[in-house]
This record gives sequence, C-alpha cells and structure tokens, in this order.
Amino acid sequence: MNPLLILAVFISYSALLFLIAGITGRRSSNDTYFTGNRNSPWYIVAYGMIGASLSGVTFISIPGEVGASGFSYMVLVLGYLLGYAFIAQVLLPVYYGRKLTSIYTYLEQRFGPYTYKTGASFFILSRSIGSSFRVFLVVNVLQIFVFDNWGIPFAVNVALFMGLILLYTFRGGIKTVVWTDTLQTTFMLAAVIVSVTIISRDMEMSLGALINQVSKSDFSRMFFSEINDKRFYLKQFFSGAFIAVVMTGLDQDMMQKNLTCRNLKDAKKNIYLMSWSLVPVNLLFLFLGALLYLYVQKMGIAMPLRSDDLFPLIALKHHGTLAGLVFLIGLVAAAYSSADGSLTALTTSFSIDILGLGNKSNLSDRKKVNIRMIVHLCFAVFLTGLVVLFRSISDQSVITKLFTIAGYTYGPLLGLYAFGLFTKRDVVDRYVPLIALVSPVLSYILSVNSIHWFNGYRFGFELLIFNGLITYIGLLIISDRRKDRNANPEAEIK
Repeated sequence: MNPLLILAVFISYSALLFLIAGITGRRSSNDTYFTGNRNSPWYIVAYGMIGASLSGVTFISIPGEVGASGFSYMVLVLGYLLGYAFIAQVLLPVYYGRKLTSIYTYLEQRFGPYTYKTGASFFILSRSIGSSFRVFLVVNVLQIFVFDNWGIPFAVNVALFMGLILLYTFRGGIKTVVWTDTLQTTFMLAAVIVSVTIISRDMEMSLGALINQVSKSDFSRMFFSEINDKRFYLKQFFSGAFIAVVMTGLDQDMMQKNLTCRNLKDAKKNIYLMSWSLVPVNLLFLFLGALLYLYVQKMGIAMPLRSDDLFPLIALKHHGTLAGLVFLIGLVAAAYSSADGSLTALTTSFSIDILGLGNKSNLSDRKKVNIRMIVHLCFAVFLTGLVVLFRSISDQSVITKLFTIAGYTYGPLLGLYAFGLFTKRDVVDRYVPLIALVSPVLSYILSVNSIHWFNGYRFGFELLIFNGLITYIGLLIISDRRKDRNANPEAEIK
C-alpha cells in the first residue's frame, strides 16, 4: 500500500477520535475523568470491552500463534468464562458496595496503607509493561509500512502516536475511552471478516468448505493431553480463569470501565455479555489464523520470520487496497485503545492511590485537575520510553511475553485479594511489600527449575496461580486473627 494512503487513514481515524473526545469532554471534571460520572450505558461498555480485551495482541499475535499452538488458545478463552463469573458475583459487589474509584482502595480498607501502595504499585508496573507491548506490536507495523519509507525514526513515530493519545484523553478521560473503545471493536472485527471473505474468494472455496478444511487440518487442534506441555488443556483452562480475574477483575484499566456503569446490576450485565461474546470472537480470530497458514501454503507465499507479522503481511501485501485499509483501521484502533485506557487508568491509580489526590481536601478542584494533568503527561512520556525500549529486545511471540510477565506481576495482586476476601485474618501491614516482592522471585526460580525438579514439567500460564499462592502463604505467615476494623469479608462476597 502507498505510505501516503496509510498515513491518511491514520490521520482520519485520529480526527474521528478527537471529535468524540470533544463531545465527551464537554464540562468535564476529575469525576468525569476518573468515573465517567457513573452514567455509561452498560451495553456500550460491554461492546467496547470486547475490543479492549482483545487488543492488538489478539488482533495480530493470536492468528500467528495458530501455526505453533493450533486452537489451544480457545481452551484459555473457555476458562475466561469461569473467571468473569467470579468477577461479576464476587468482585463487582465489593467495588460497588464500597463506591470505589480506584479498586486498590479496597486493600487499604482491608489491610492498611503499605498493602494499598503495594497493590497499586504492582498494577502500575503490570499495566505499564503490558501496554508497552501492545502499543509496540501495532505501532511497529506502521513503522515498517510507512515511516521506514521516509526515514523517520521509530522513537519519533511512537512520540507522535502517544502525543495524539495524550491530547484526546486529556479532558474526558475514562468517559472518552468508553466510547472510543466501541470503534476499536467494530474495526477489528471488520478486518477479520473482510480477510476471511477475500481468502474465500482467492482460494475459490465457500465458507463451509473453508470451515471443513480447517477442521481437518492440524491447525484446528484444541486439546493437548501431555501434562508436561505448556498447552496441556487443564493448564490452559484454569490459567484462563485466573488470567481473567487478574487482568480484568484486579486491573484498574478494565475495572474503571465497568465502574462507569450506572449501578451494580448494569455492571454485571456488562461483564456477562462481554465474556460470552469473547467465545465466538476469539474463535473467529483463530479460524482466520488457520486460514492464513492454509492461504500461504496454497499461494506459495514465503512465511515471515515472525509469526506476528503473518496477518499484516497478507492484509497489506496480498489482499488489495480495501482489505489493507480495513486492516489498517483495525490496527490503528487497536493501538489507540491499547494505550488510551491504560494511560487513563495509570493516571487514575497514581493520582488516587500514590498521591492520595482524592483525600486532599485542602486543594482546590482546579489544583487537583492540574496535578492530574501533570501525571497524565508524565505517564505518556514514560510509556513512550517503554515502547521504544521494547523494540530493541523483542525476540518472541508477544502473546507469550505478555502473559508470562503478567504471571509475575499480577500474581501478588491475586494473592492479596484472595487473602482479603476469603479469610478473616489481619496481616502485619508493613511486611506486605516484602512478601509481594519475594513471591515473583520464588515463582521465577520455580519456573526455570521445574524441568529438573518435577520430572520434565514445564510451567505455562498457570505460573500465575502458583505466584498468587506463594503470596497467599506469605500473608498467612505474617497474619493473626482479624481485628474488628472493617466489615466482614463474607458479607462483602454475598
């Protein structure tokens, strides 16, 4: 595709986002930025969260991963359903019952300030790393197909991209993000549907024939029964459940969107609609991945060195202008959505959890807005640096890296919330940061030595579960019978 055409698409989509931002950012305040005034229609939130849950990782990496892992990712998605049900029935009642803006405020109410800061800090670390991966994945495609042609450095590309996100989320915050996420979902799904249609045409096969061919191929294999395999189906299923809990239910970015719903009932409907929608949507992406591999085999197209480049290569080089444009819009939408929600959530968490902005009654509303804007700007610069850094160290499938790192950084959050919700014990608050730091280290040692210690067993995404368990055990060691400081956690769960 012509680089100028690609750039025109990028600018046009950016202009659309600024239009939405202008509408949603009218008469905005800190409450608008942080909570969307708690007035978002639940079905709009649910539809937008489909795209936010998929992100650029699913858009590009999942189709490419089919070559190595078949449809085994689908077992992970089925596990998501269990995790999302837990979020709806356990976590959301706690968040809404306590009227939280930052979900990590729960940790302060339950344990104390050290635990609170620890939980928020682990989120900031986790989300910063995860977002930099997602943004890199899609911005790198723009670099290869546009900016490299003009000799523009990658750092300039990223700075331009993050600068645009900074501007359109500056005022409206989460209220703007809720509505712009719907664009991402629409264009990502459109790109997949258009690509499937073109492959069907080029291979001269009906949709039914394509489904039949994929089902007979090795690419459609979903269940791996060897327990030492990272793709072992039980590992995948239960890992999926816990990944959903930590990367949605314990993640300020995803929960901040849920907390913009009008009430708990709407928030639950949002979660259930979104989670069940992810099943056919992810199946569609996996189906596309299998078709891409069959397509390159039949057409004699050389496979790219990285599986992440397969979908962009076919869409932009072999499917014509229309498919390329739709793919590109989906790509740009995924890039924006990966960064705008994260930037808003990171700003929210740092402002409320670390700076305690919500508790500073001595500051005027104008002063609080100014502080929030400074934090917003600083995180935009920080994420820009991380994306540039990641490009220099990228050496394997992004989807694997993302969940591997999440297994280390989200594990302590899992342990903290599990201990708070399911025990009546208190902890020595000042020792919690140490437990949270030691847990990922022990998990890493367990992972690298598991082959020798456990007869060839290799940890996959289930490492997250063990990480949380180590944190839980550590908290148990430093705990005693709970003092009557807060409400009974069992009542919160009910």
